[in-house]
Amino acid sequence: MEEKLTDQEKARRAKLERYLEAGVDPFGQRFVCTDNAKSLHEKYDAIDHDTLLTNEEKVTIVGRIVLLRKMGKAAFFHIQDKTGRMQAYIRIDAVGEENYALFKLSDVGDIVGLEGSVMKTQTGELTLKVSKFTHLSKSLKPLPEKFHGLNDTDERFRKRYLDLIMNPDAQRIAFMRPAIIREMRSFLDNQGFVEVETSMLQPILGGAAARPFITHYNALDRDFYLRIATELSLKKLIVGGMERVYEIGRCFRNEGIDIMHSPEYTSMELYQAYGDLSDMMKLAEDLFRDLAAKVSGKTTFKWLGYDIDITKEFKKASMTDLIKEKIGVDFKEVKSTEEAVELAKKYEVPLEKHFTYGHIINAFFEKFCEDDLIQPTFVYGHPIEITPLAKQNKEDPRFTERFELYIGKKEMCNAYTELNDPIEQKKRFMAQMEERLKGNEEANEIDYSFLDALEYGLPPTGGIGFGIDRMVMFLTEADSIREVILFPTLKTK
Repeated sequence: MEEKLTDQEKARRAKLERYLEAGVDPFGQRFVCTDNAKSLHEKYDAIDHDTLLTNEEKVTIVGRIVLLRKMGKAAFFHIQDKTGRMQAYIRIDAVGEENYALFKLSDVGDIVGLEGSVMKTQTGELTLKVSKFTHLSKSLKPLPEKFHGLNDTDERFRKRYLDLIMNPDAQRIAFMRPAIIREMRSFLDNQGFVEVETSMLQPILGGAAARPFITHYNALDRDFYLRIATELSLKKLIVGGMERVYEIGRCFRNEGIDIMHSPEYTSMELYQAYGDLSDMMKLAEDLFRDLAAKVSGKTTFKWLGYDIDITKEFKKASMTDLIKEKIGVDFKEVKSTEEAVELAKKYEVPLEKHFTYGHIINAFFEKFCEDDLIQPTFVYGHPIEITPLAKQNKEDPRFTERFELYIGKKEMCNAYTELNDPIEQKKRFMAQMEERLKGNEEANEIDYSFLDALEYGLPPTGGIGFGIDRMVMFLTEADSIREVILFPTLKTK
């Protein structure tokens, strides 16, 4: 079907022939620049108007025209590069008739190169006085109007390139995300951790509780999973003697899409030989403060409608204590699944077929306690049924050495003192398989290669996993995961 063009699009296409007649490629060539908007502002903002009148230092910059006011033989316009915006002033007597004629073909959205010297207008705005104008690339479509353009949130994410042009906050987040990951790497490298890469295609579903994406490997004629976690592979490396490892990489969960969840997401998992849960608590708290100070430059955040302060020591509370504090039920005194089921009925907590004592505790916690966890809180003491890869608590074997860090009611990371007993681990896997038979599609499968590795000896180990996307959300104060993923998965238009 033939594309229907607007009048503006037709007018822009009609100019292409005029560029060619002038000997100019409408889609440009290489251009070398000496400066950018930020560097010019840093260098010249503090210099007054009169001093700059004698400035003859030549600079070159490139950018996209985002504002254009033509006035016959002169014009003001703004260009935007990755560092910000710069006003420019062009006059026919400064650049010559031929060069000015080329400029007059320009439209908002075009990409241009400018040579000139820096001045200030009478109102004090830093401006590039253009001595040579270079056309670099024609924009065949007009940019959206600033206030009437990309108001549709889904359209912003589908056309992220326009979002980045029009929305300074989108660009801020886009540049902060890699800065956060770089600082995370620096923090861990300085503590002796080694970054590794492990396979995204896995023959066994394990390392977390989630529904997987399944793909078929033709050469082996068998199905594989896109990994839901990096955990089991990384723990094998600890067995191999690497002692401190981490991986930042994509994981995939075949689940819903909402403001906190994306089916394709980035995680960071690390494992520390000879460590335990206390080491992971310290690391998590130190890492958040390091990233806040060095990337965000602040210690208090406005996130999801809450004022979050990370300067204070993070609160620590057991899951059962939080339930008891909220509704008066002490699950440590509950001795059986049957008793827990009766409590669930009394408090109208939904049950599933595979639920036993520990699942019910977790269901109570999710219903009654999660919404209270606004300031940073380590929730520890998870039931063994929902934690197949963590060590049991020595005082009460119904629970494990695990914590989740909550901020703004949202889980930010998950940590264990790792289970390193291969006999106990096999029992846990068998229990998970029973859950699968009862309908729990998120239960782990038995990974015999992991059990084999454990039998060679996994040292006492602490491990933790962070959702990078949520961490970036918090540090950039973004309220949707789609704001921090450049091209998020969206429903079909």
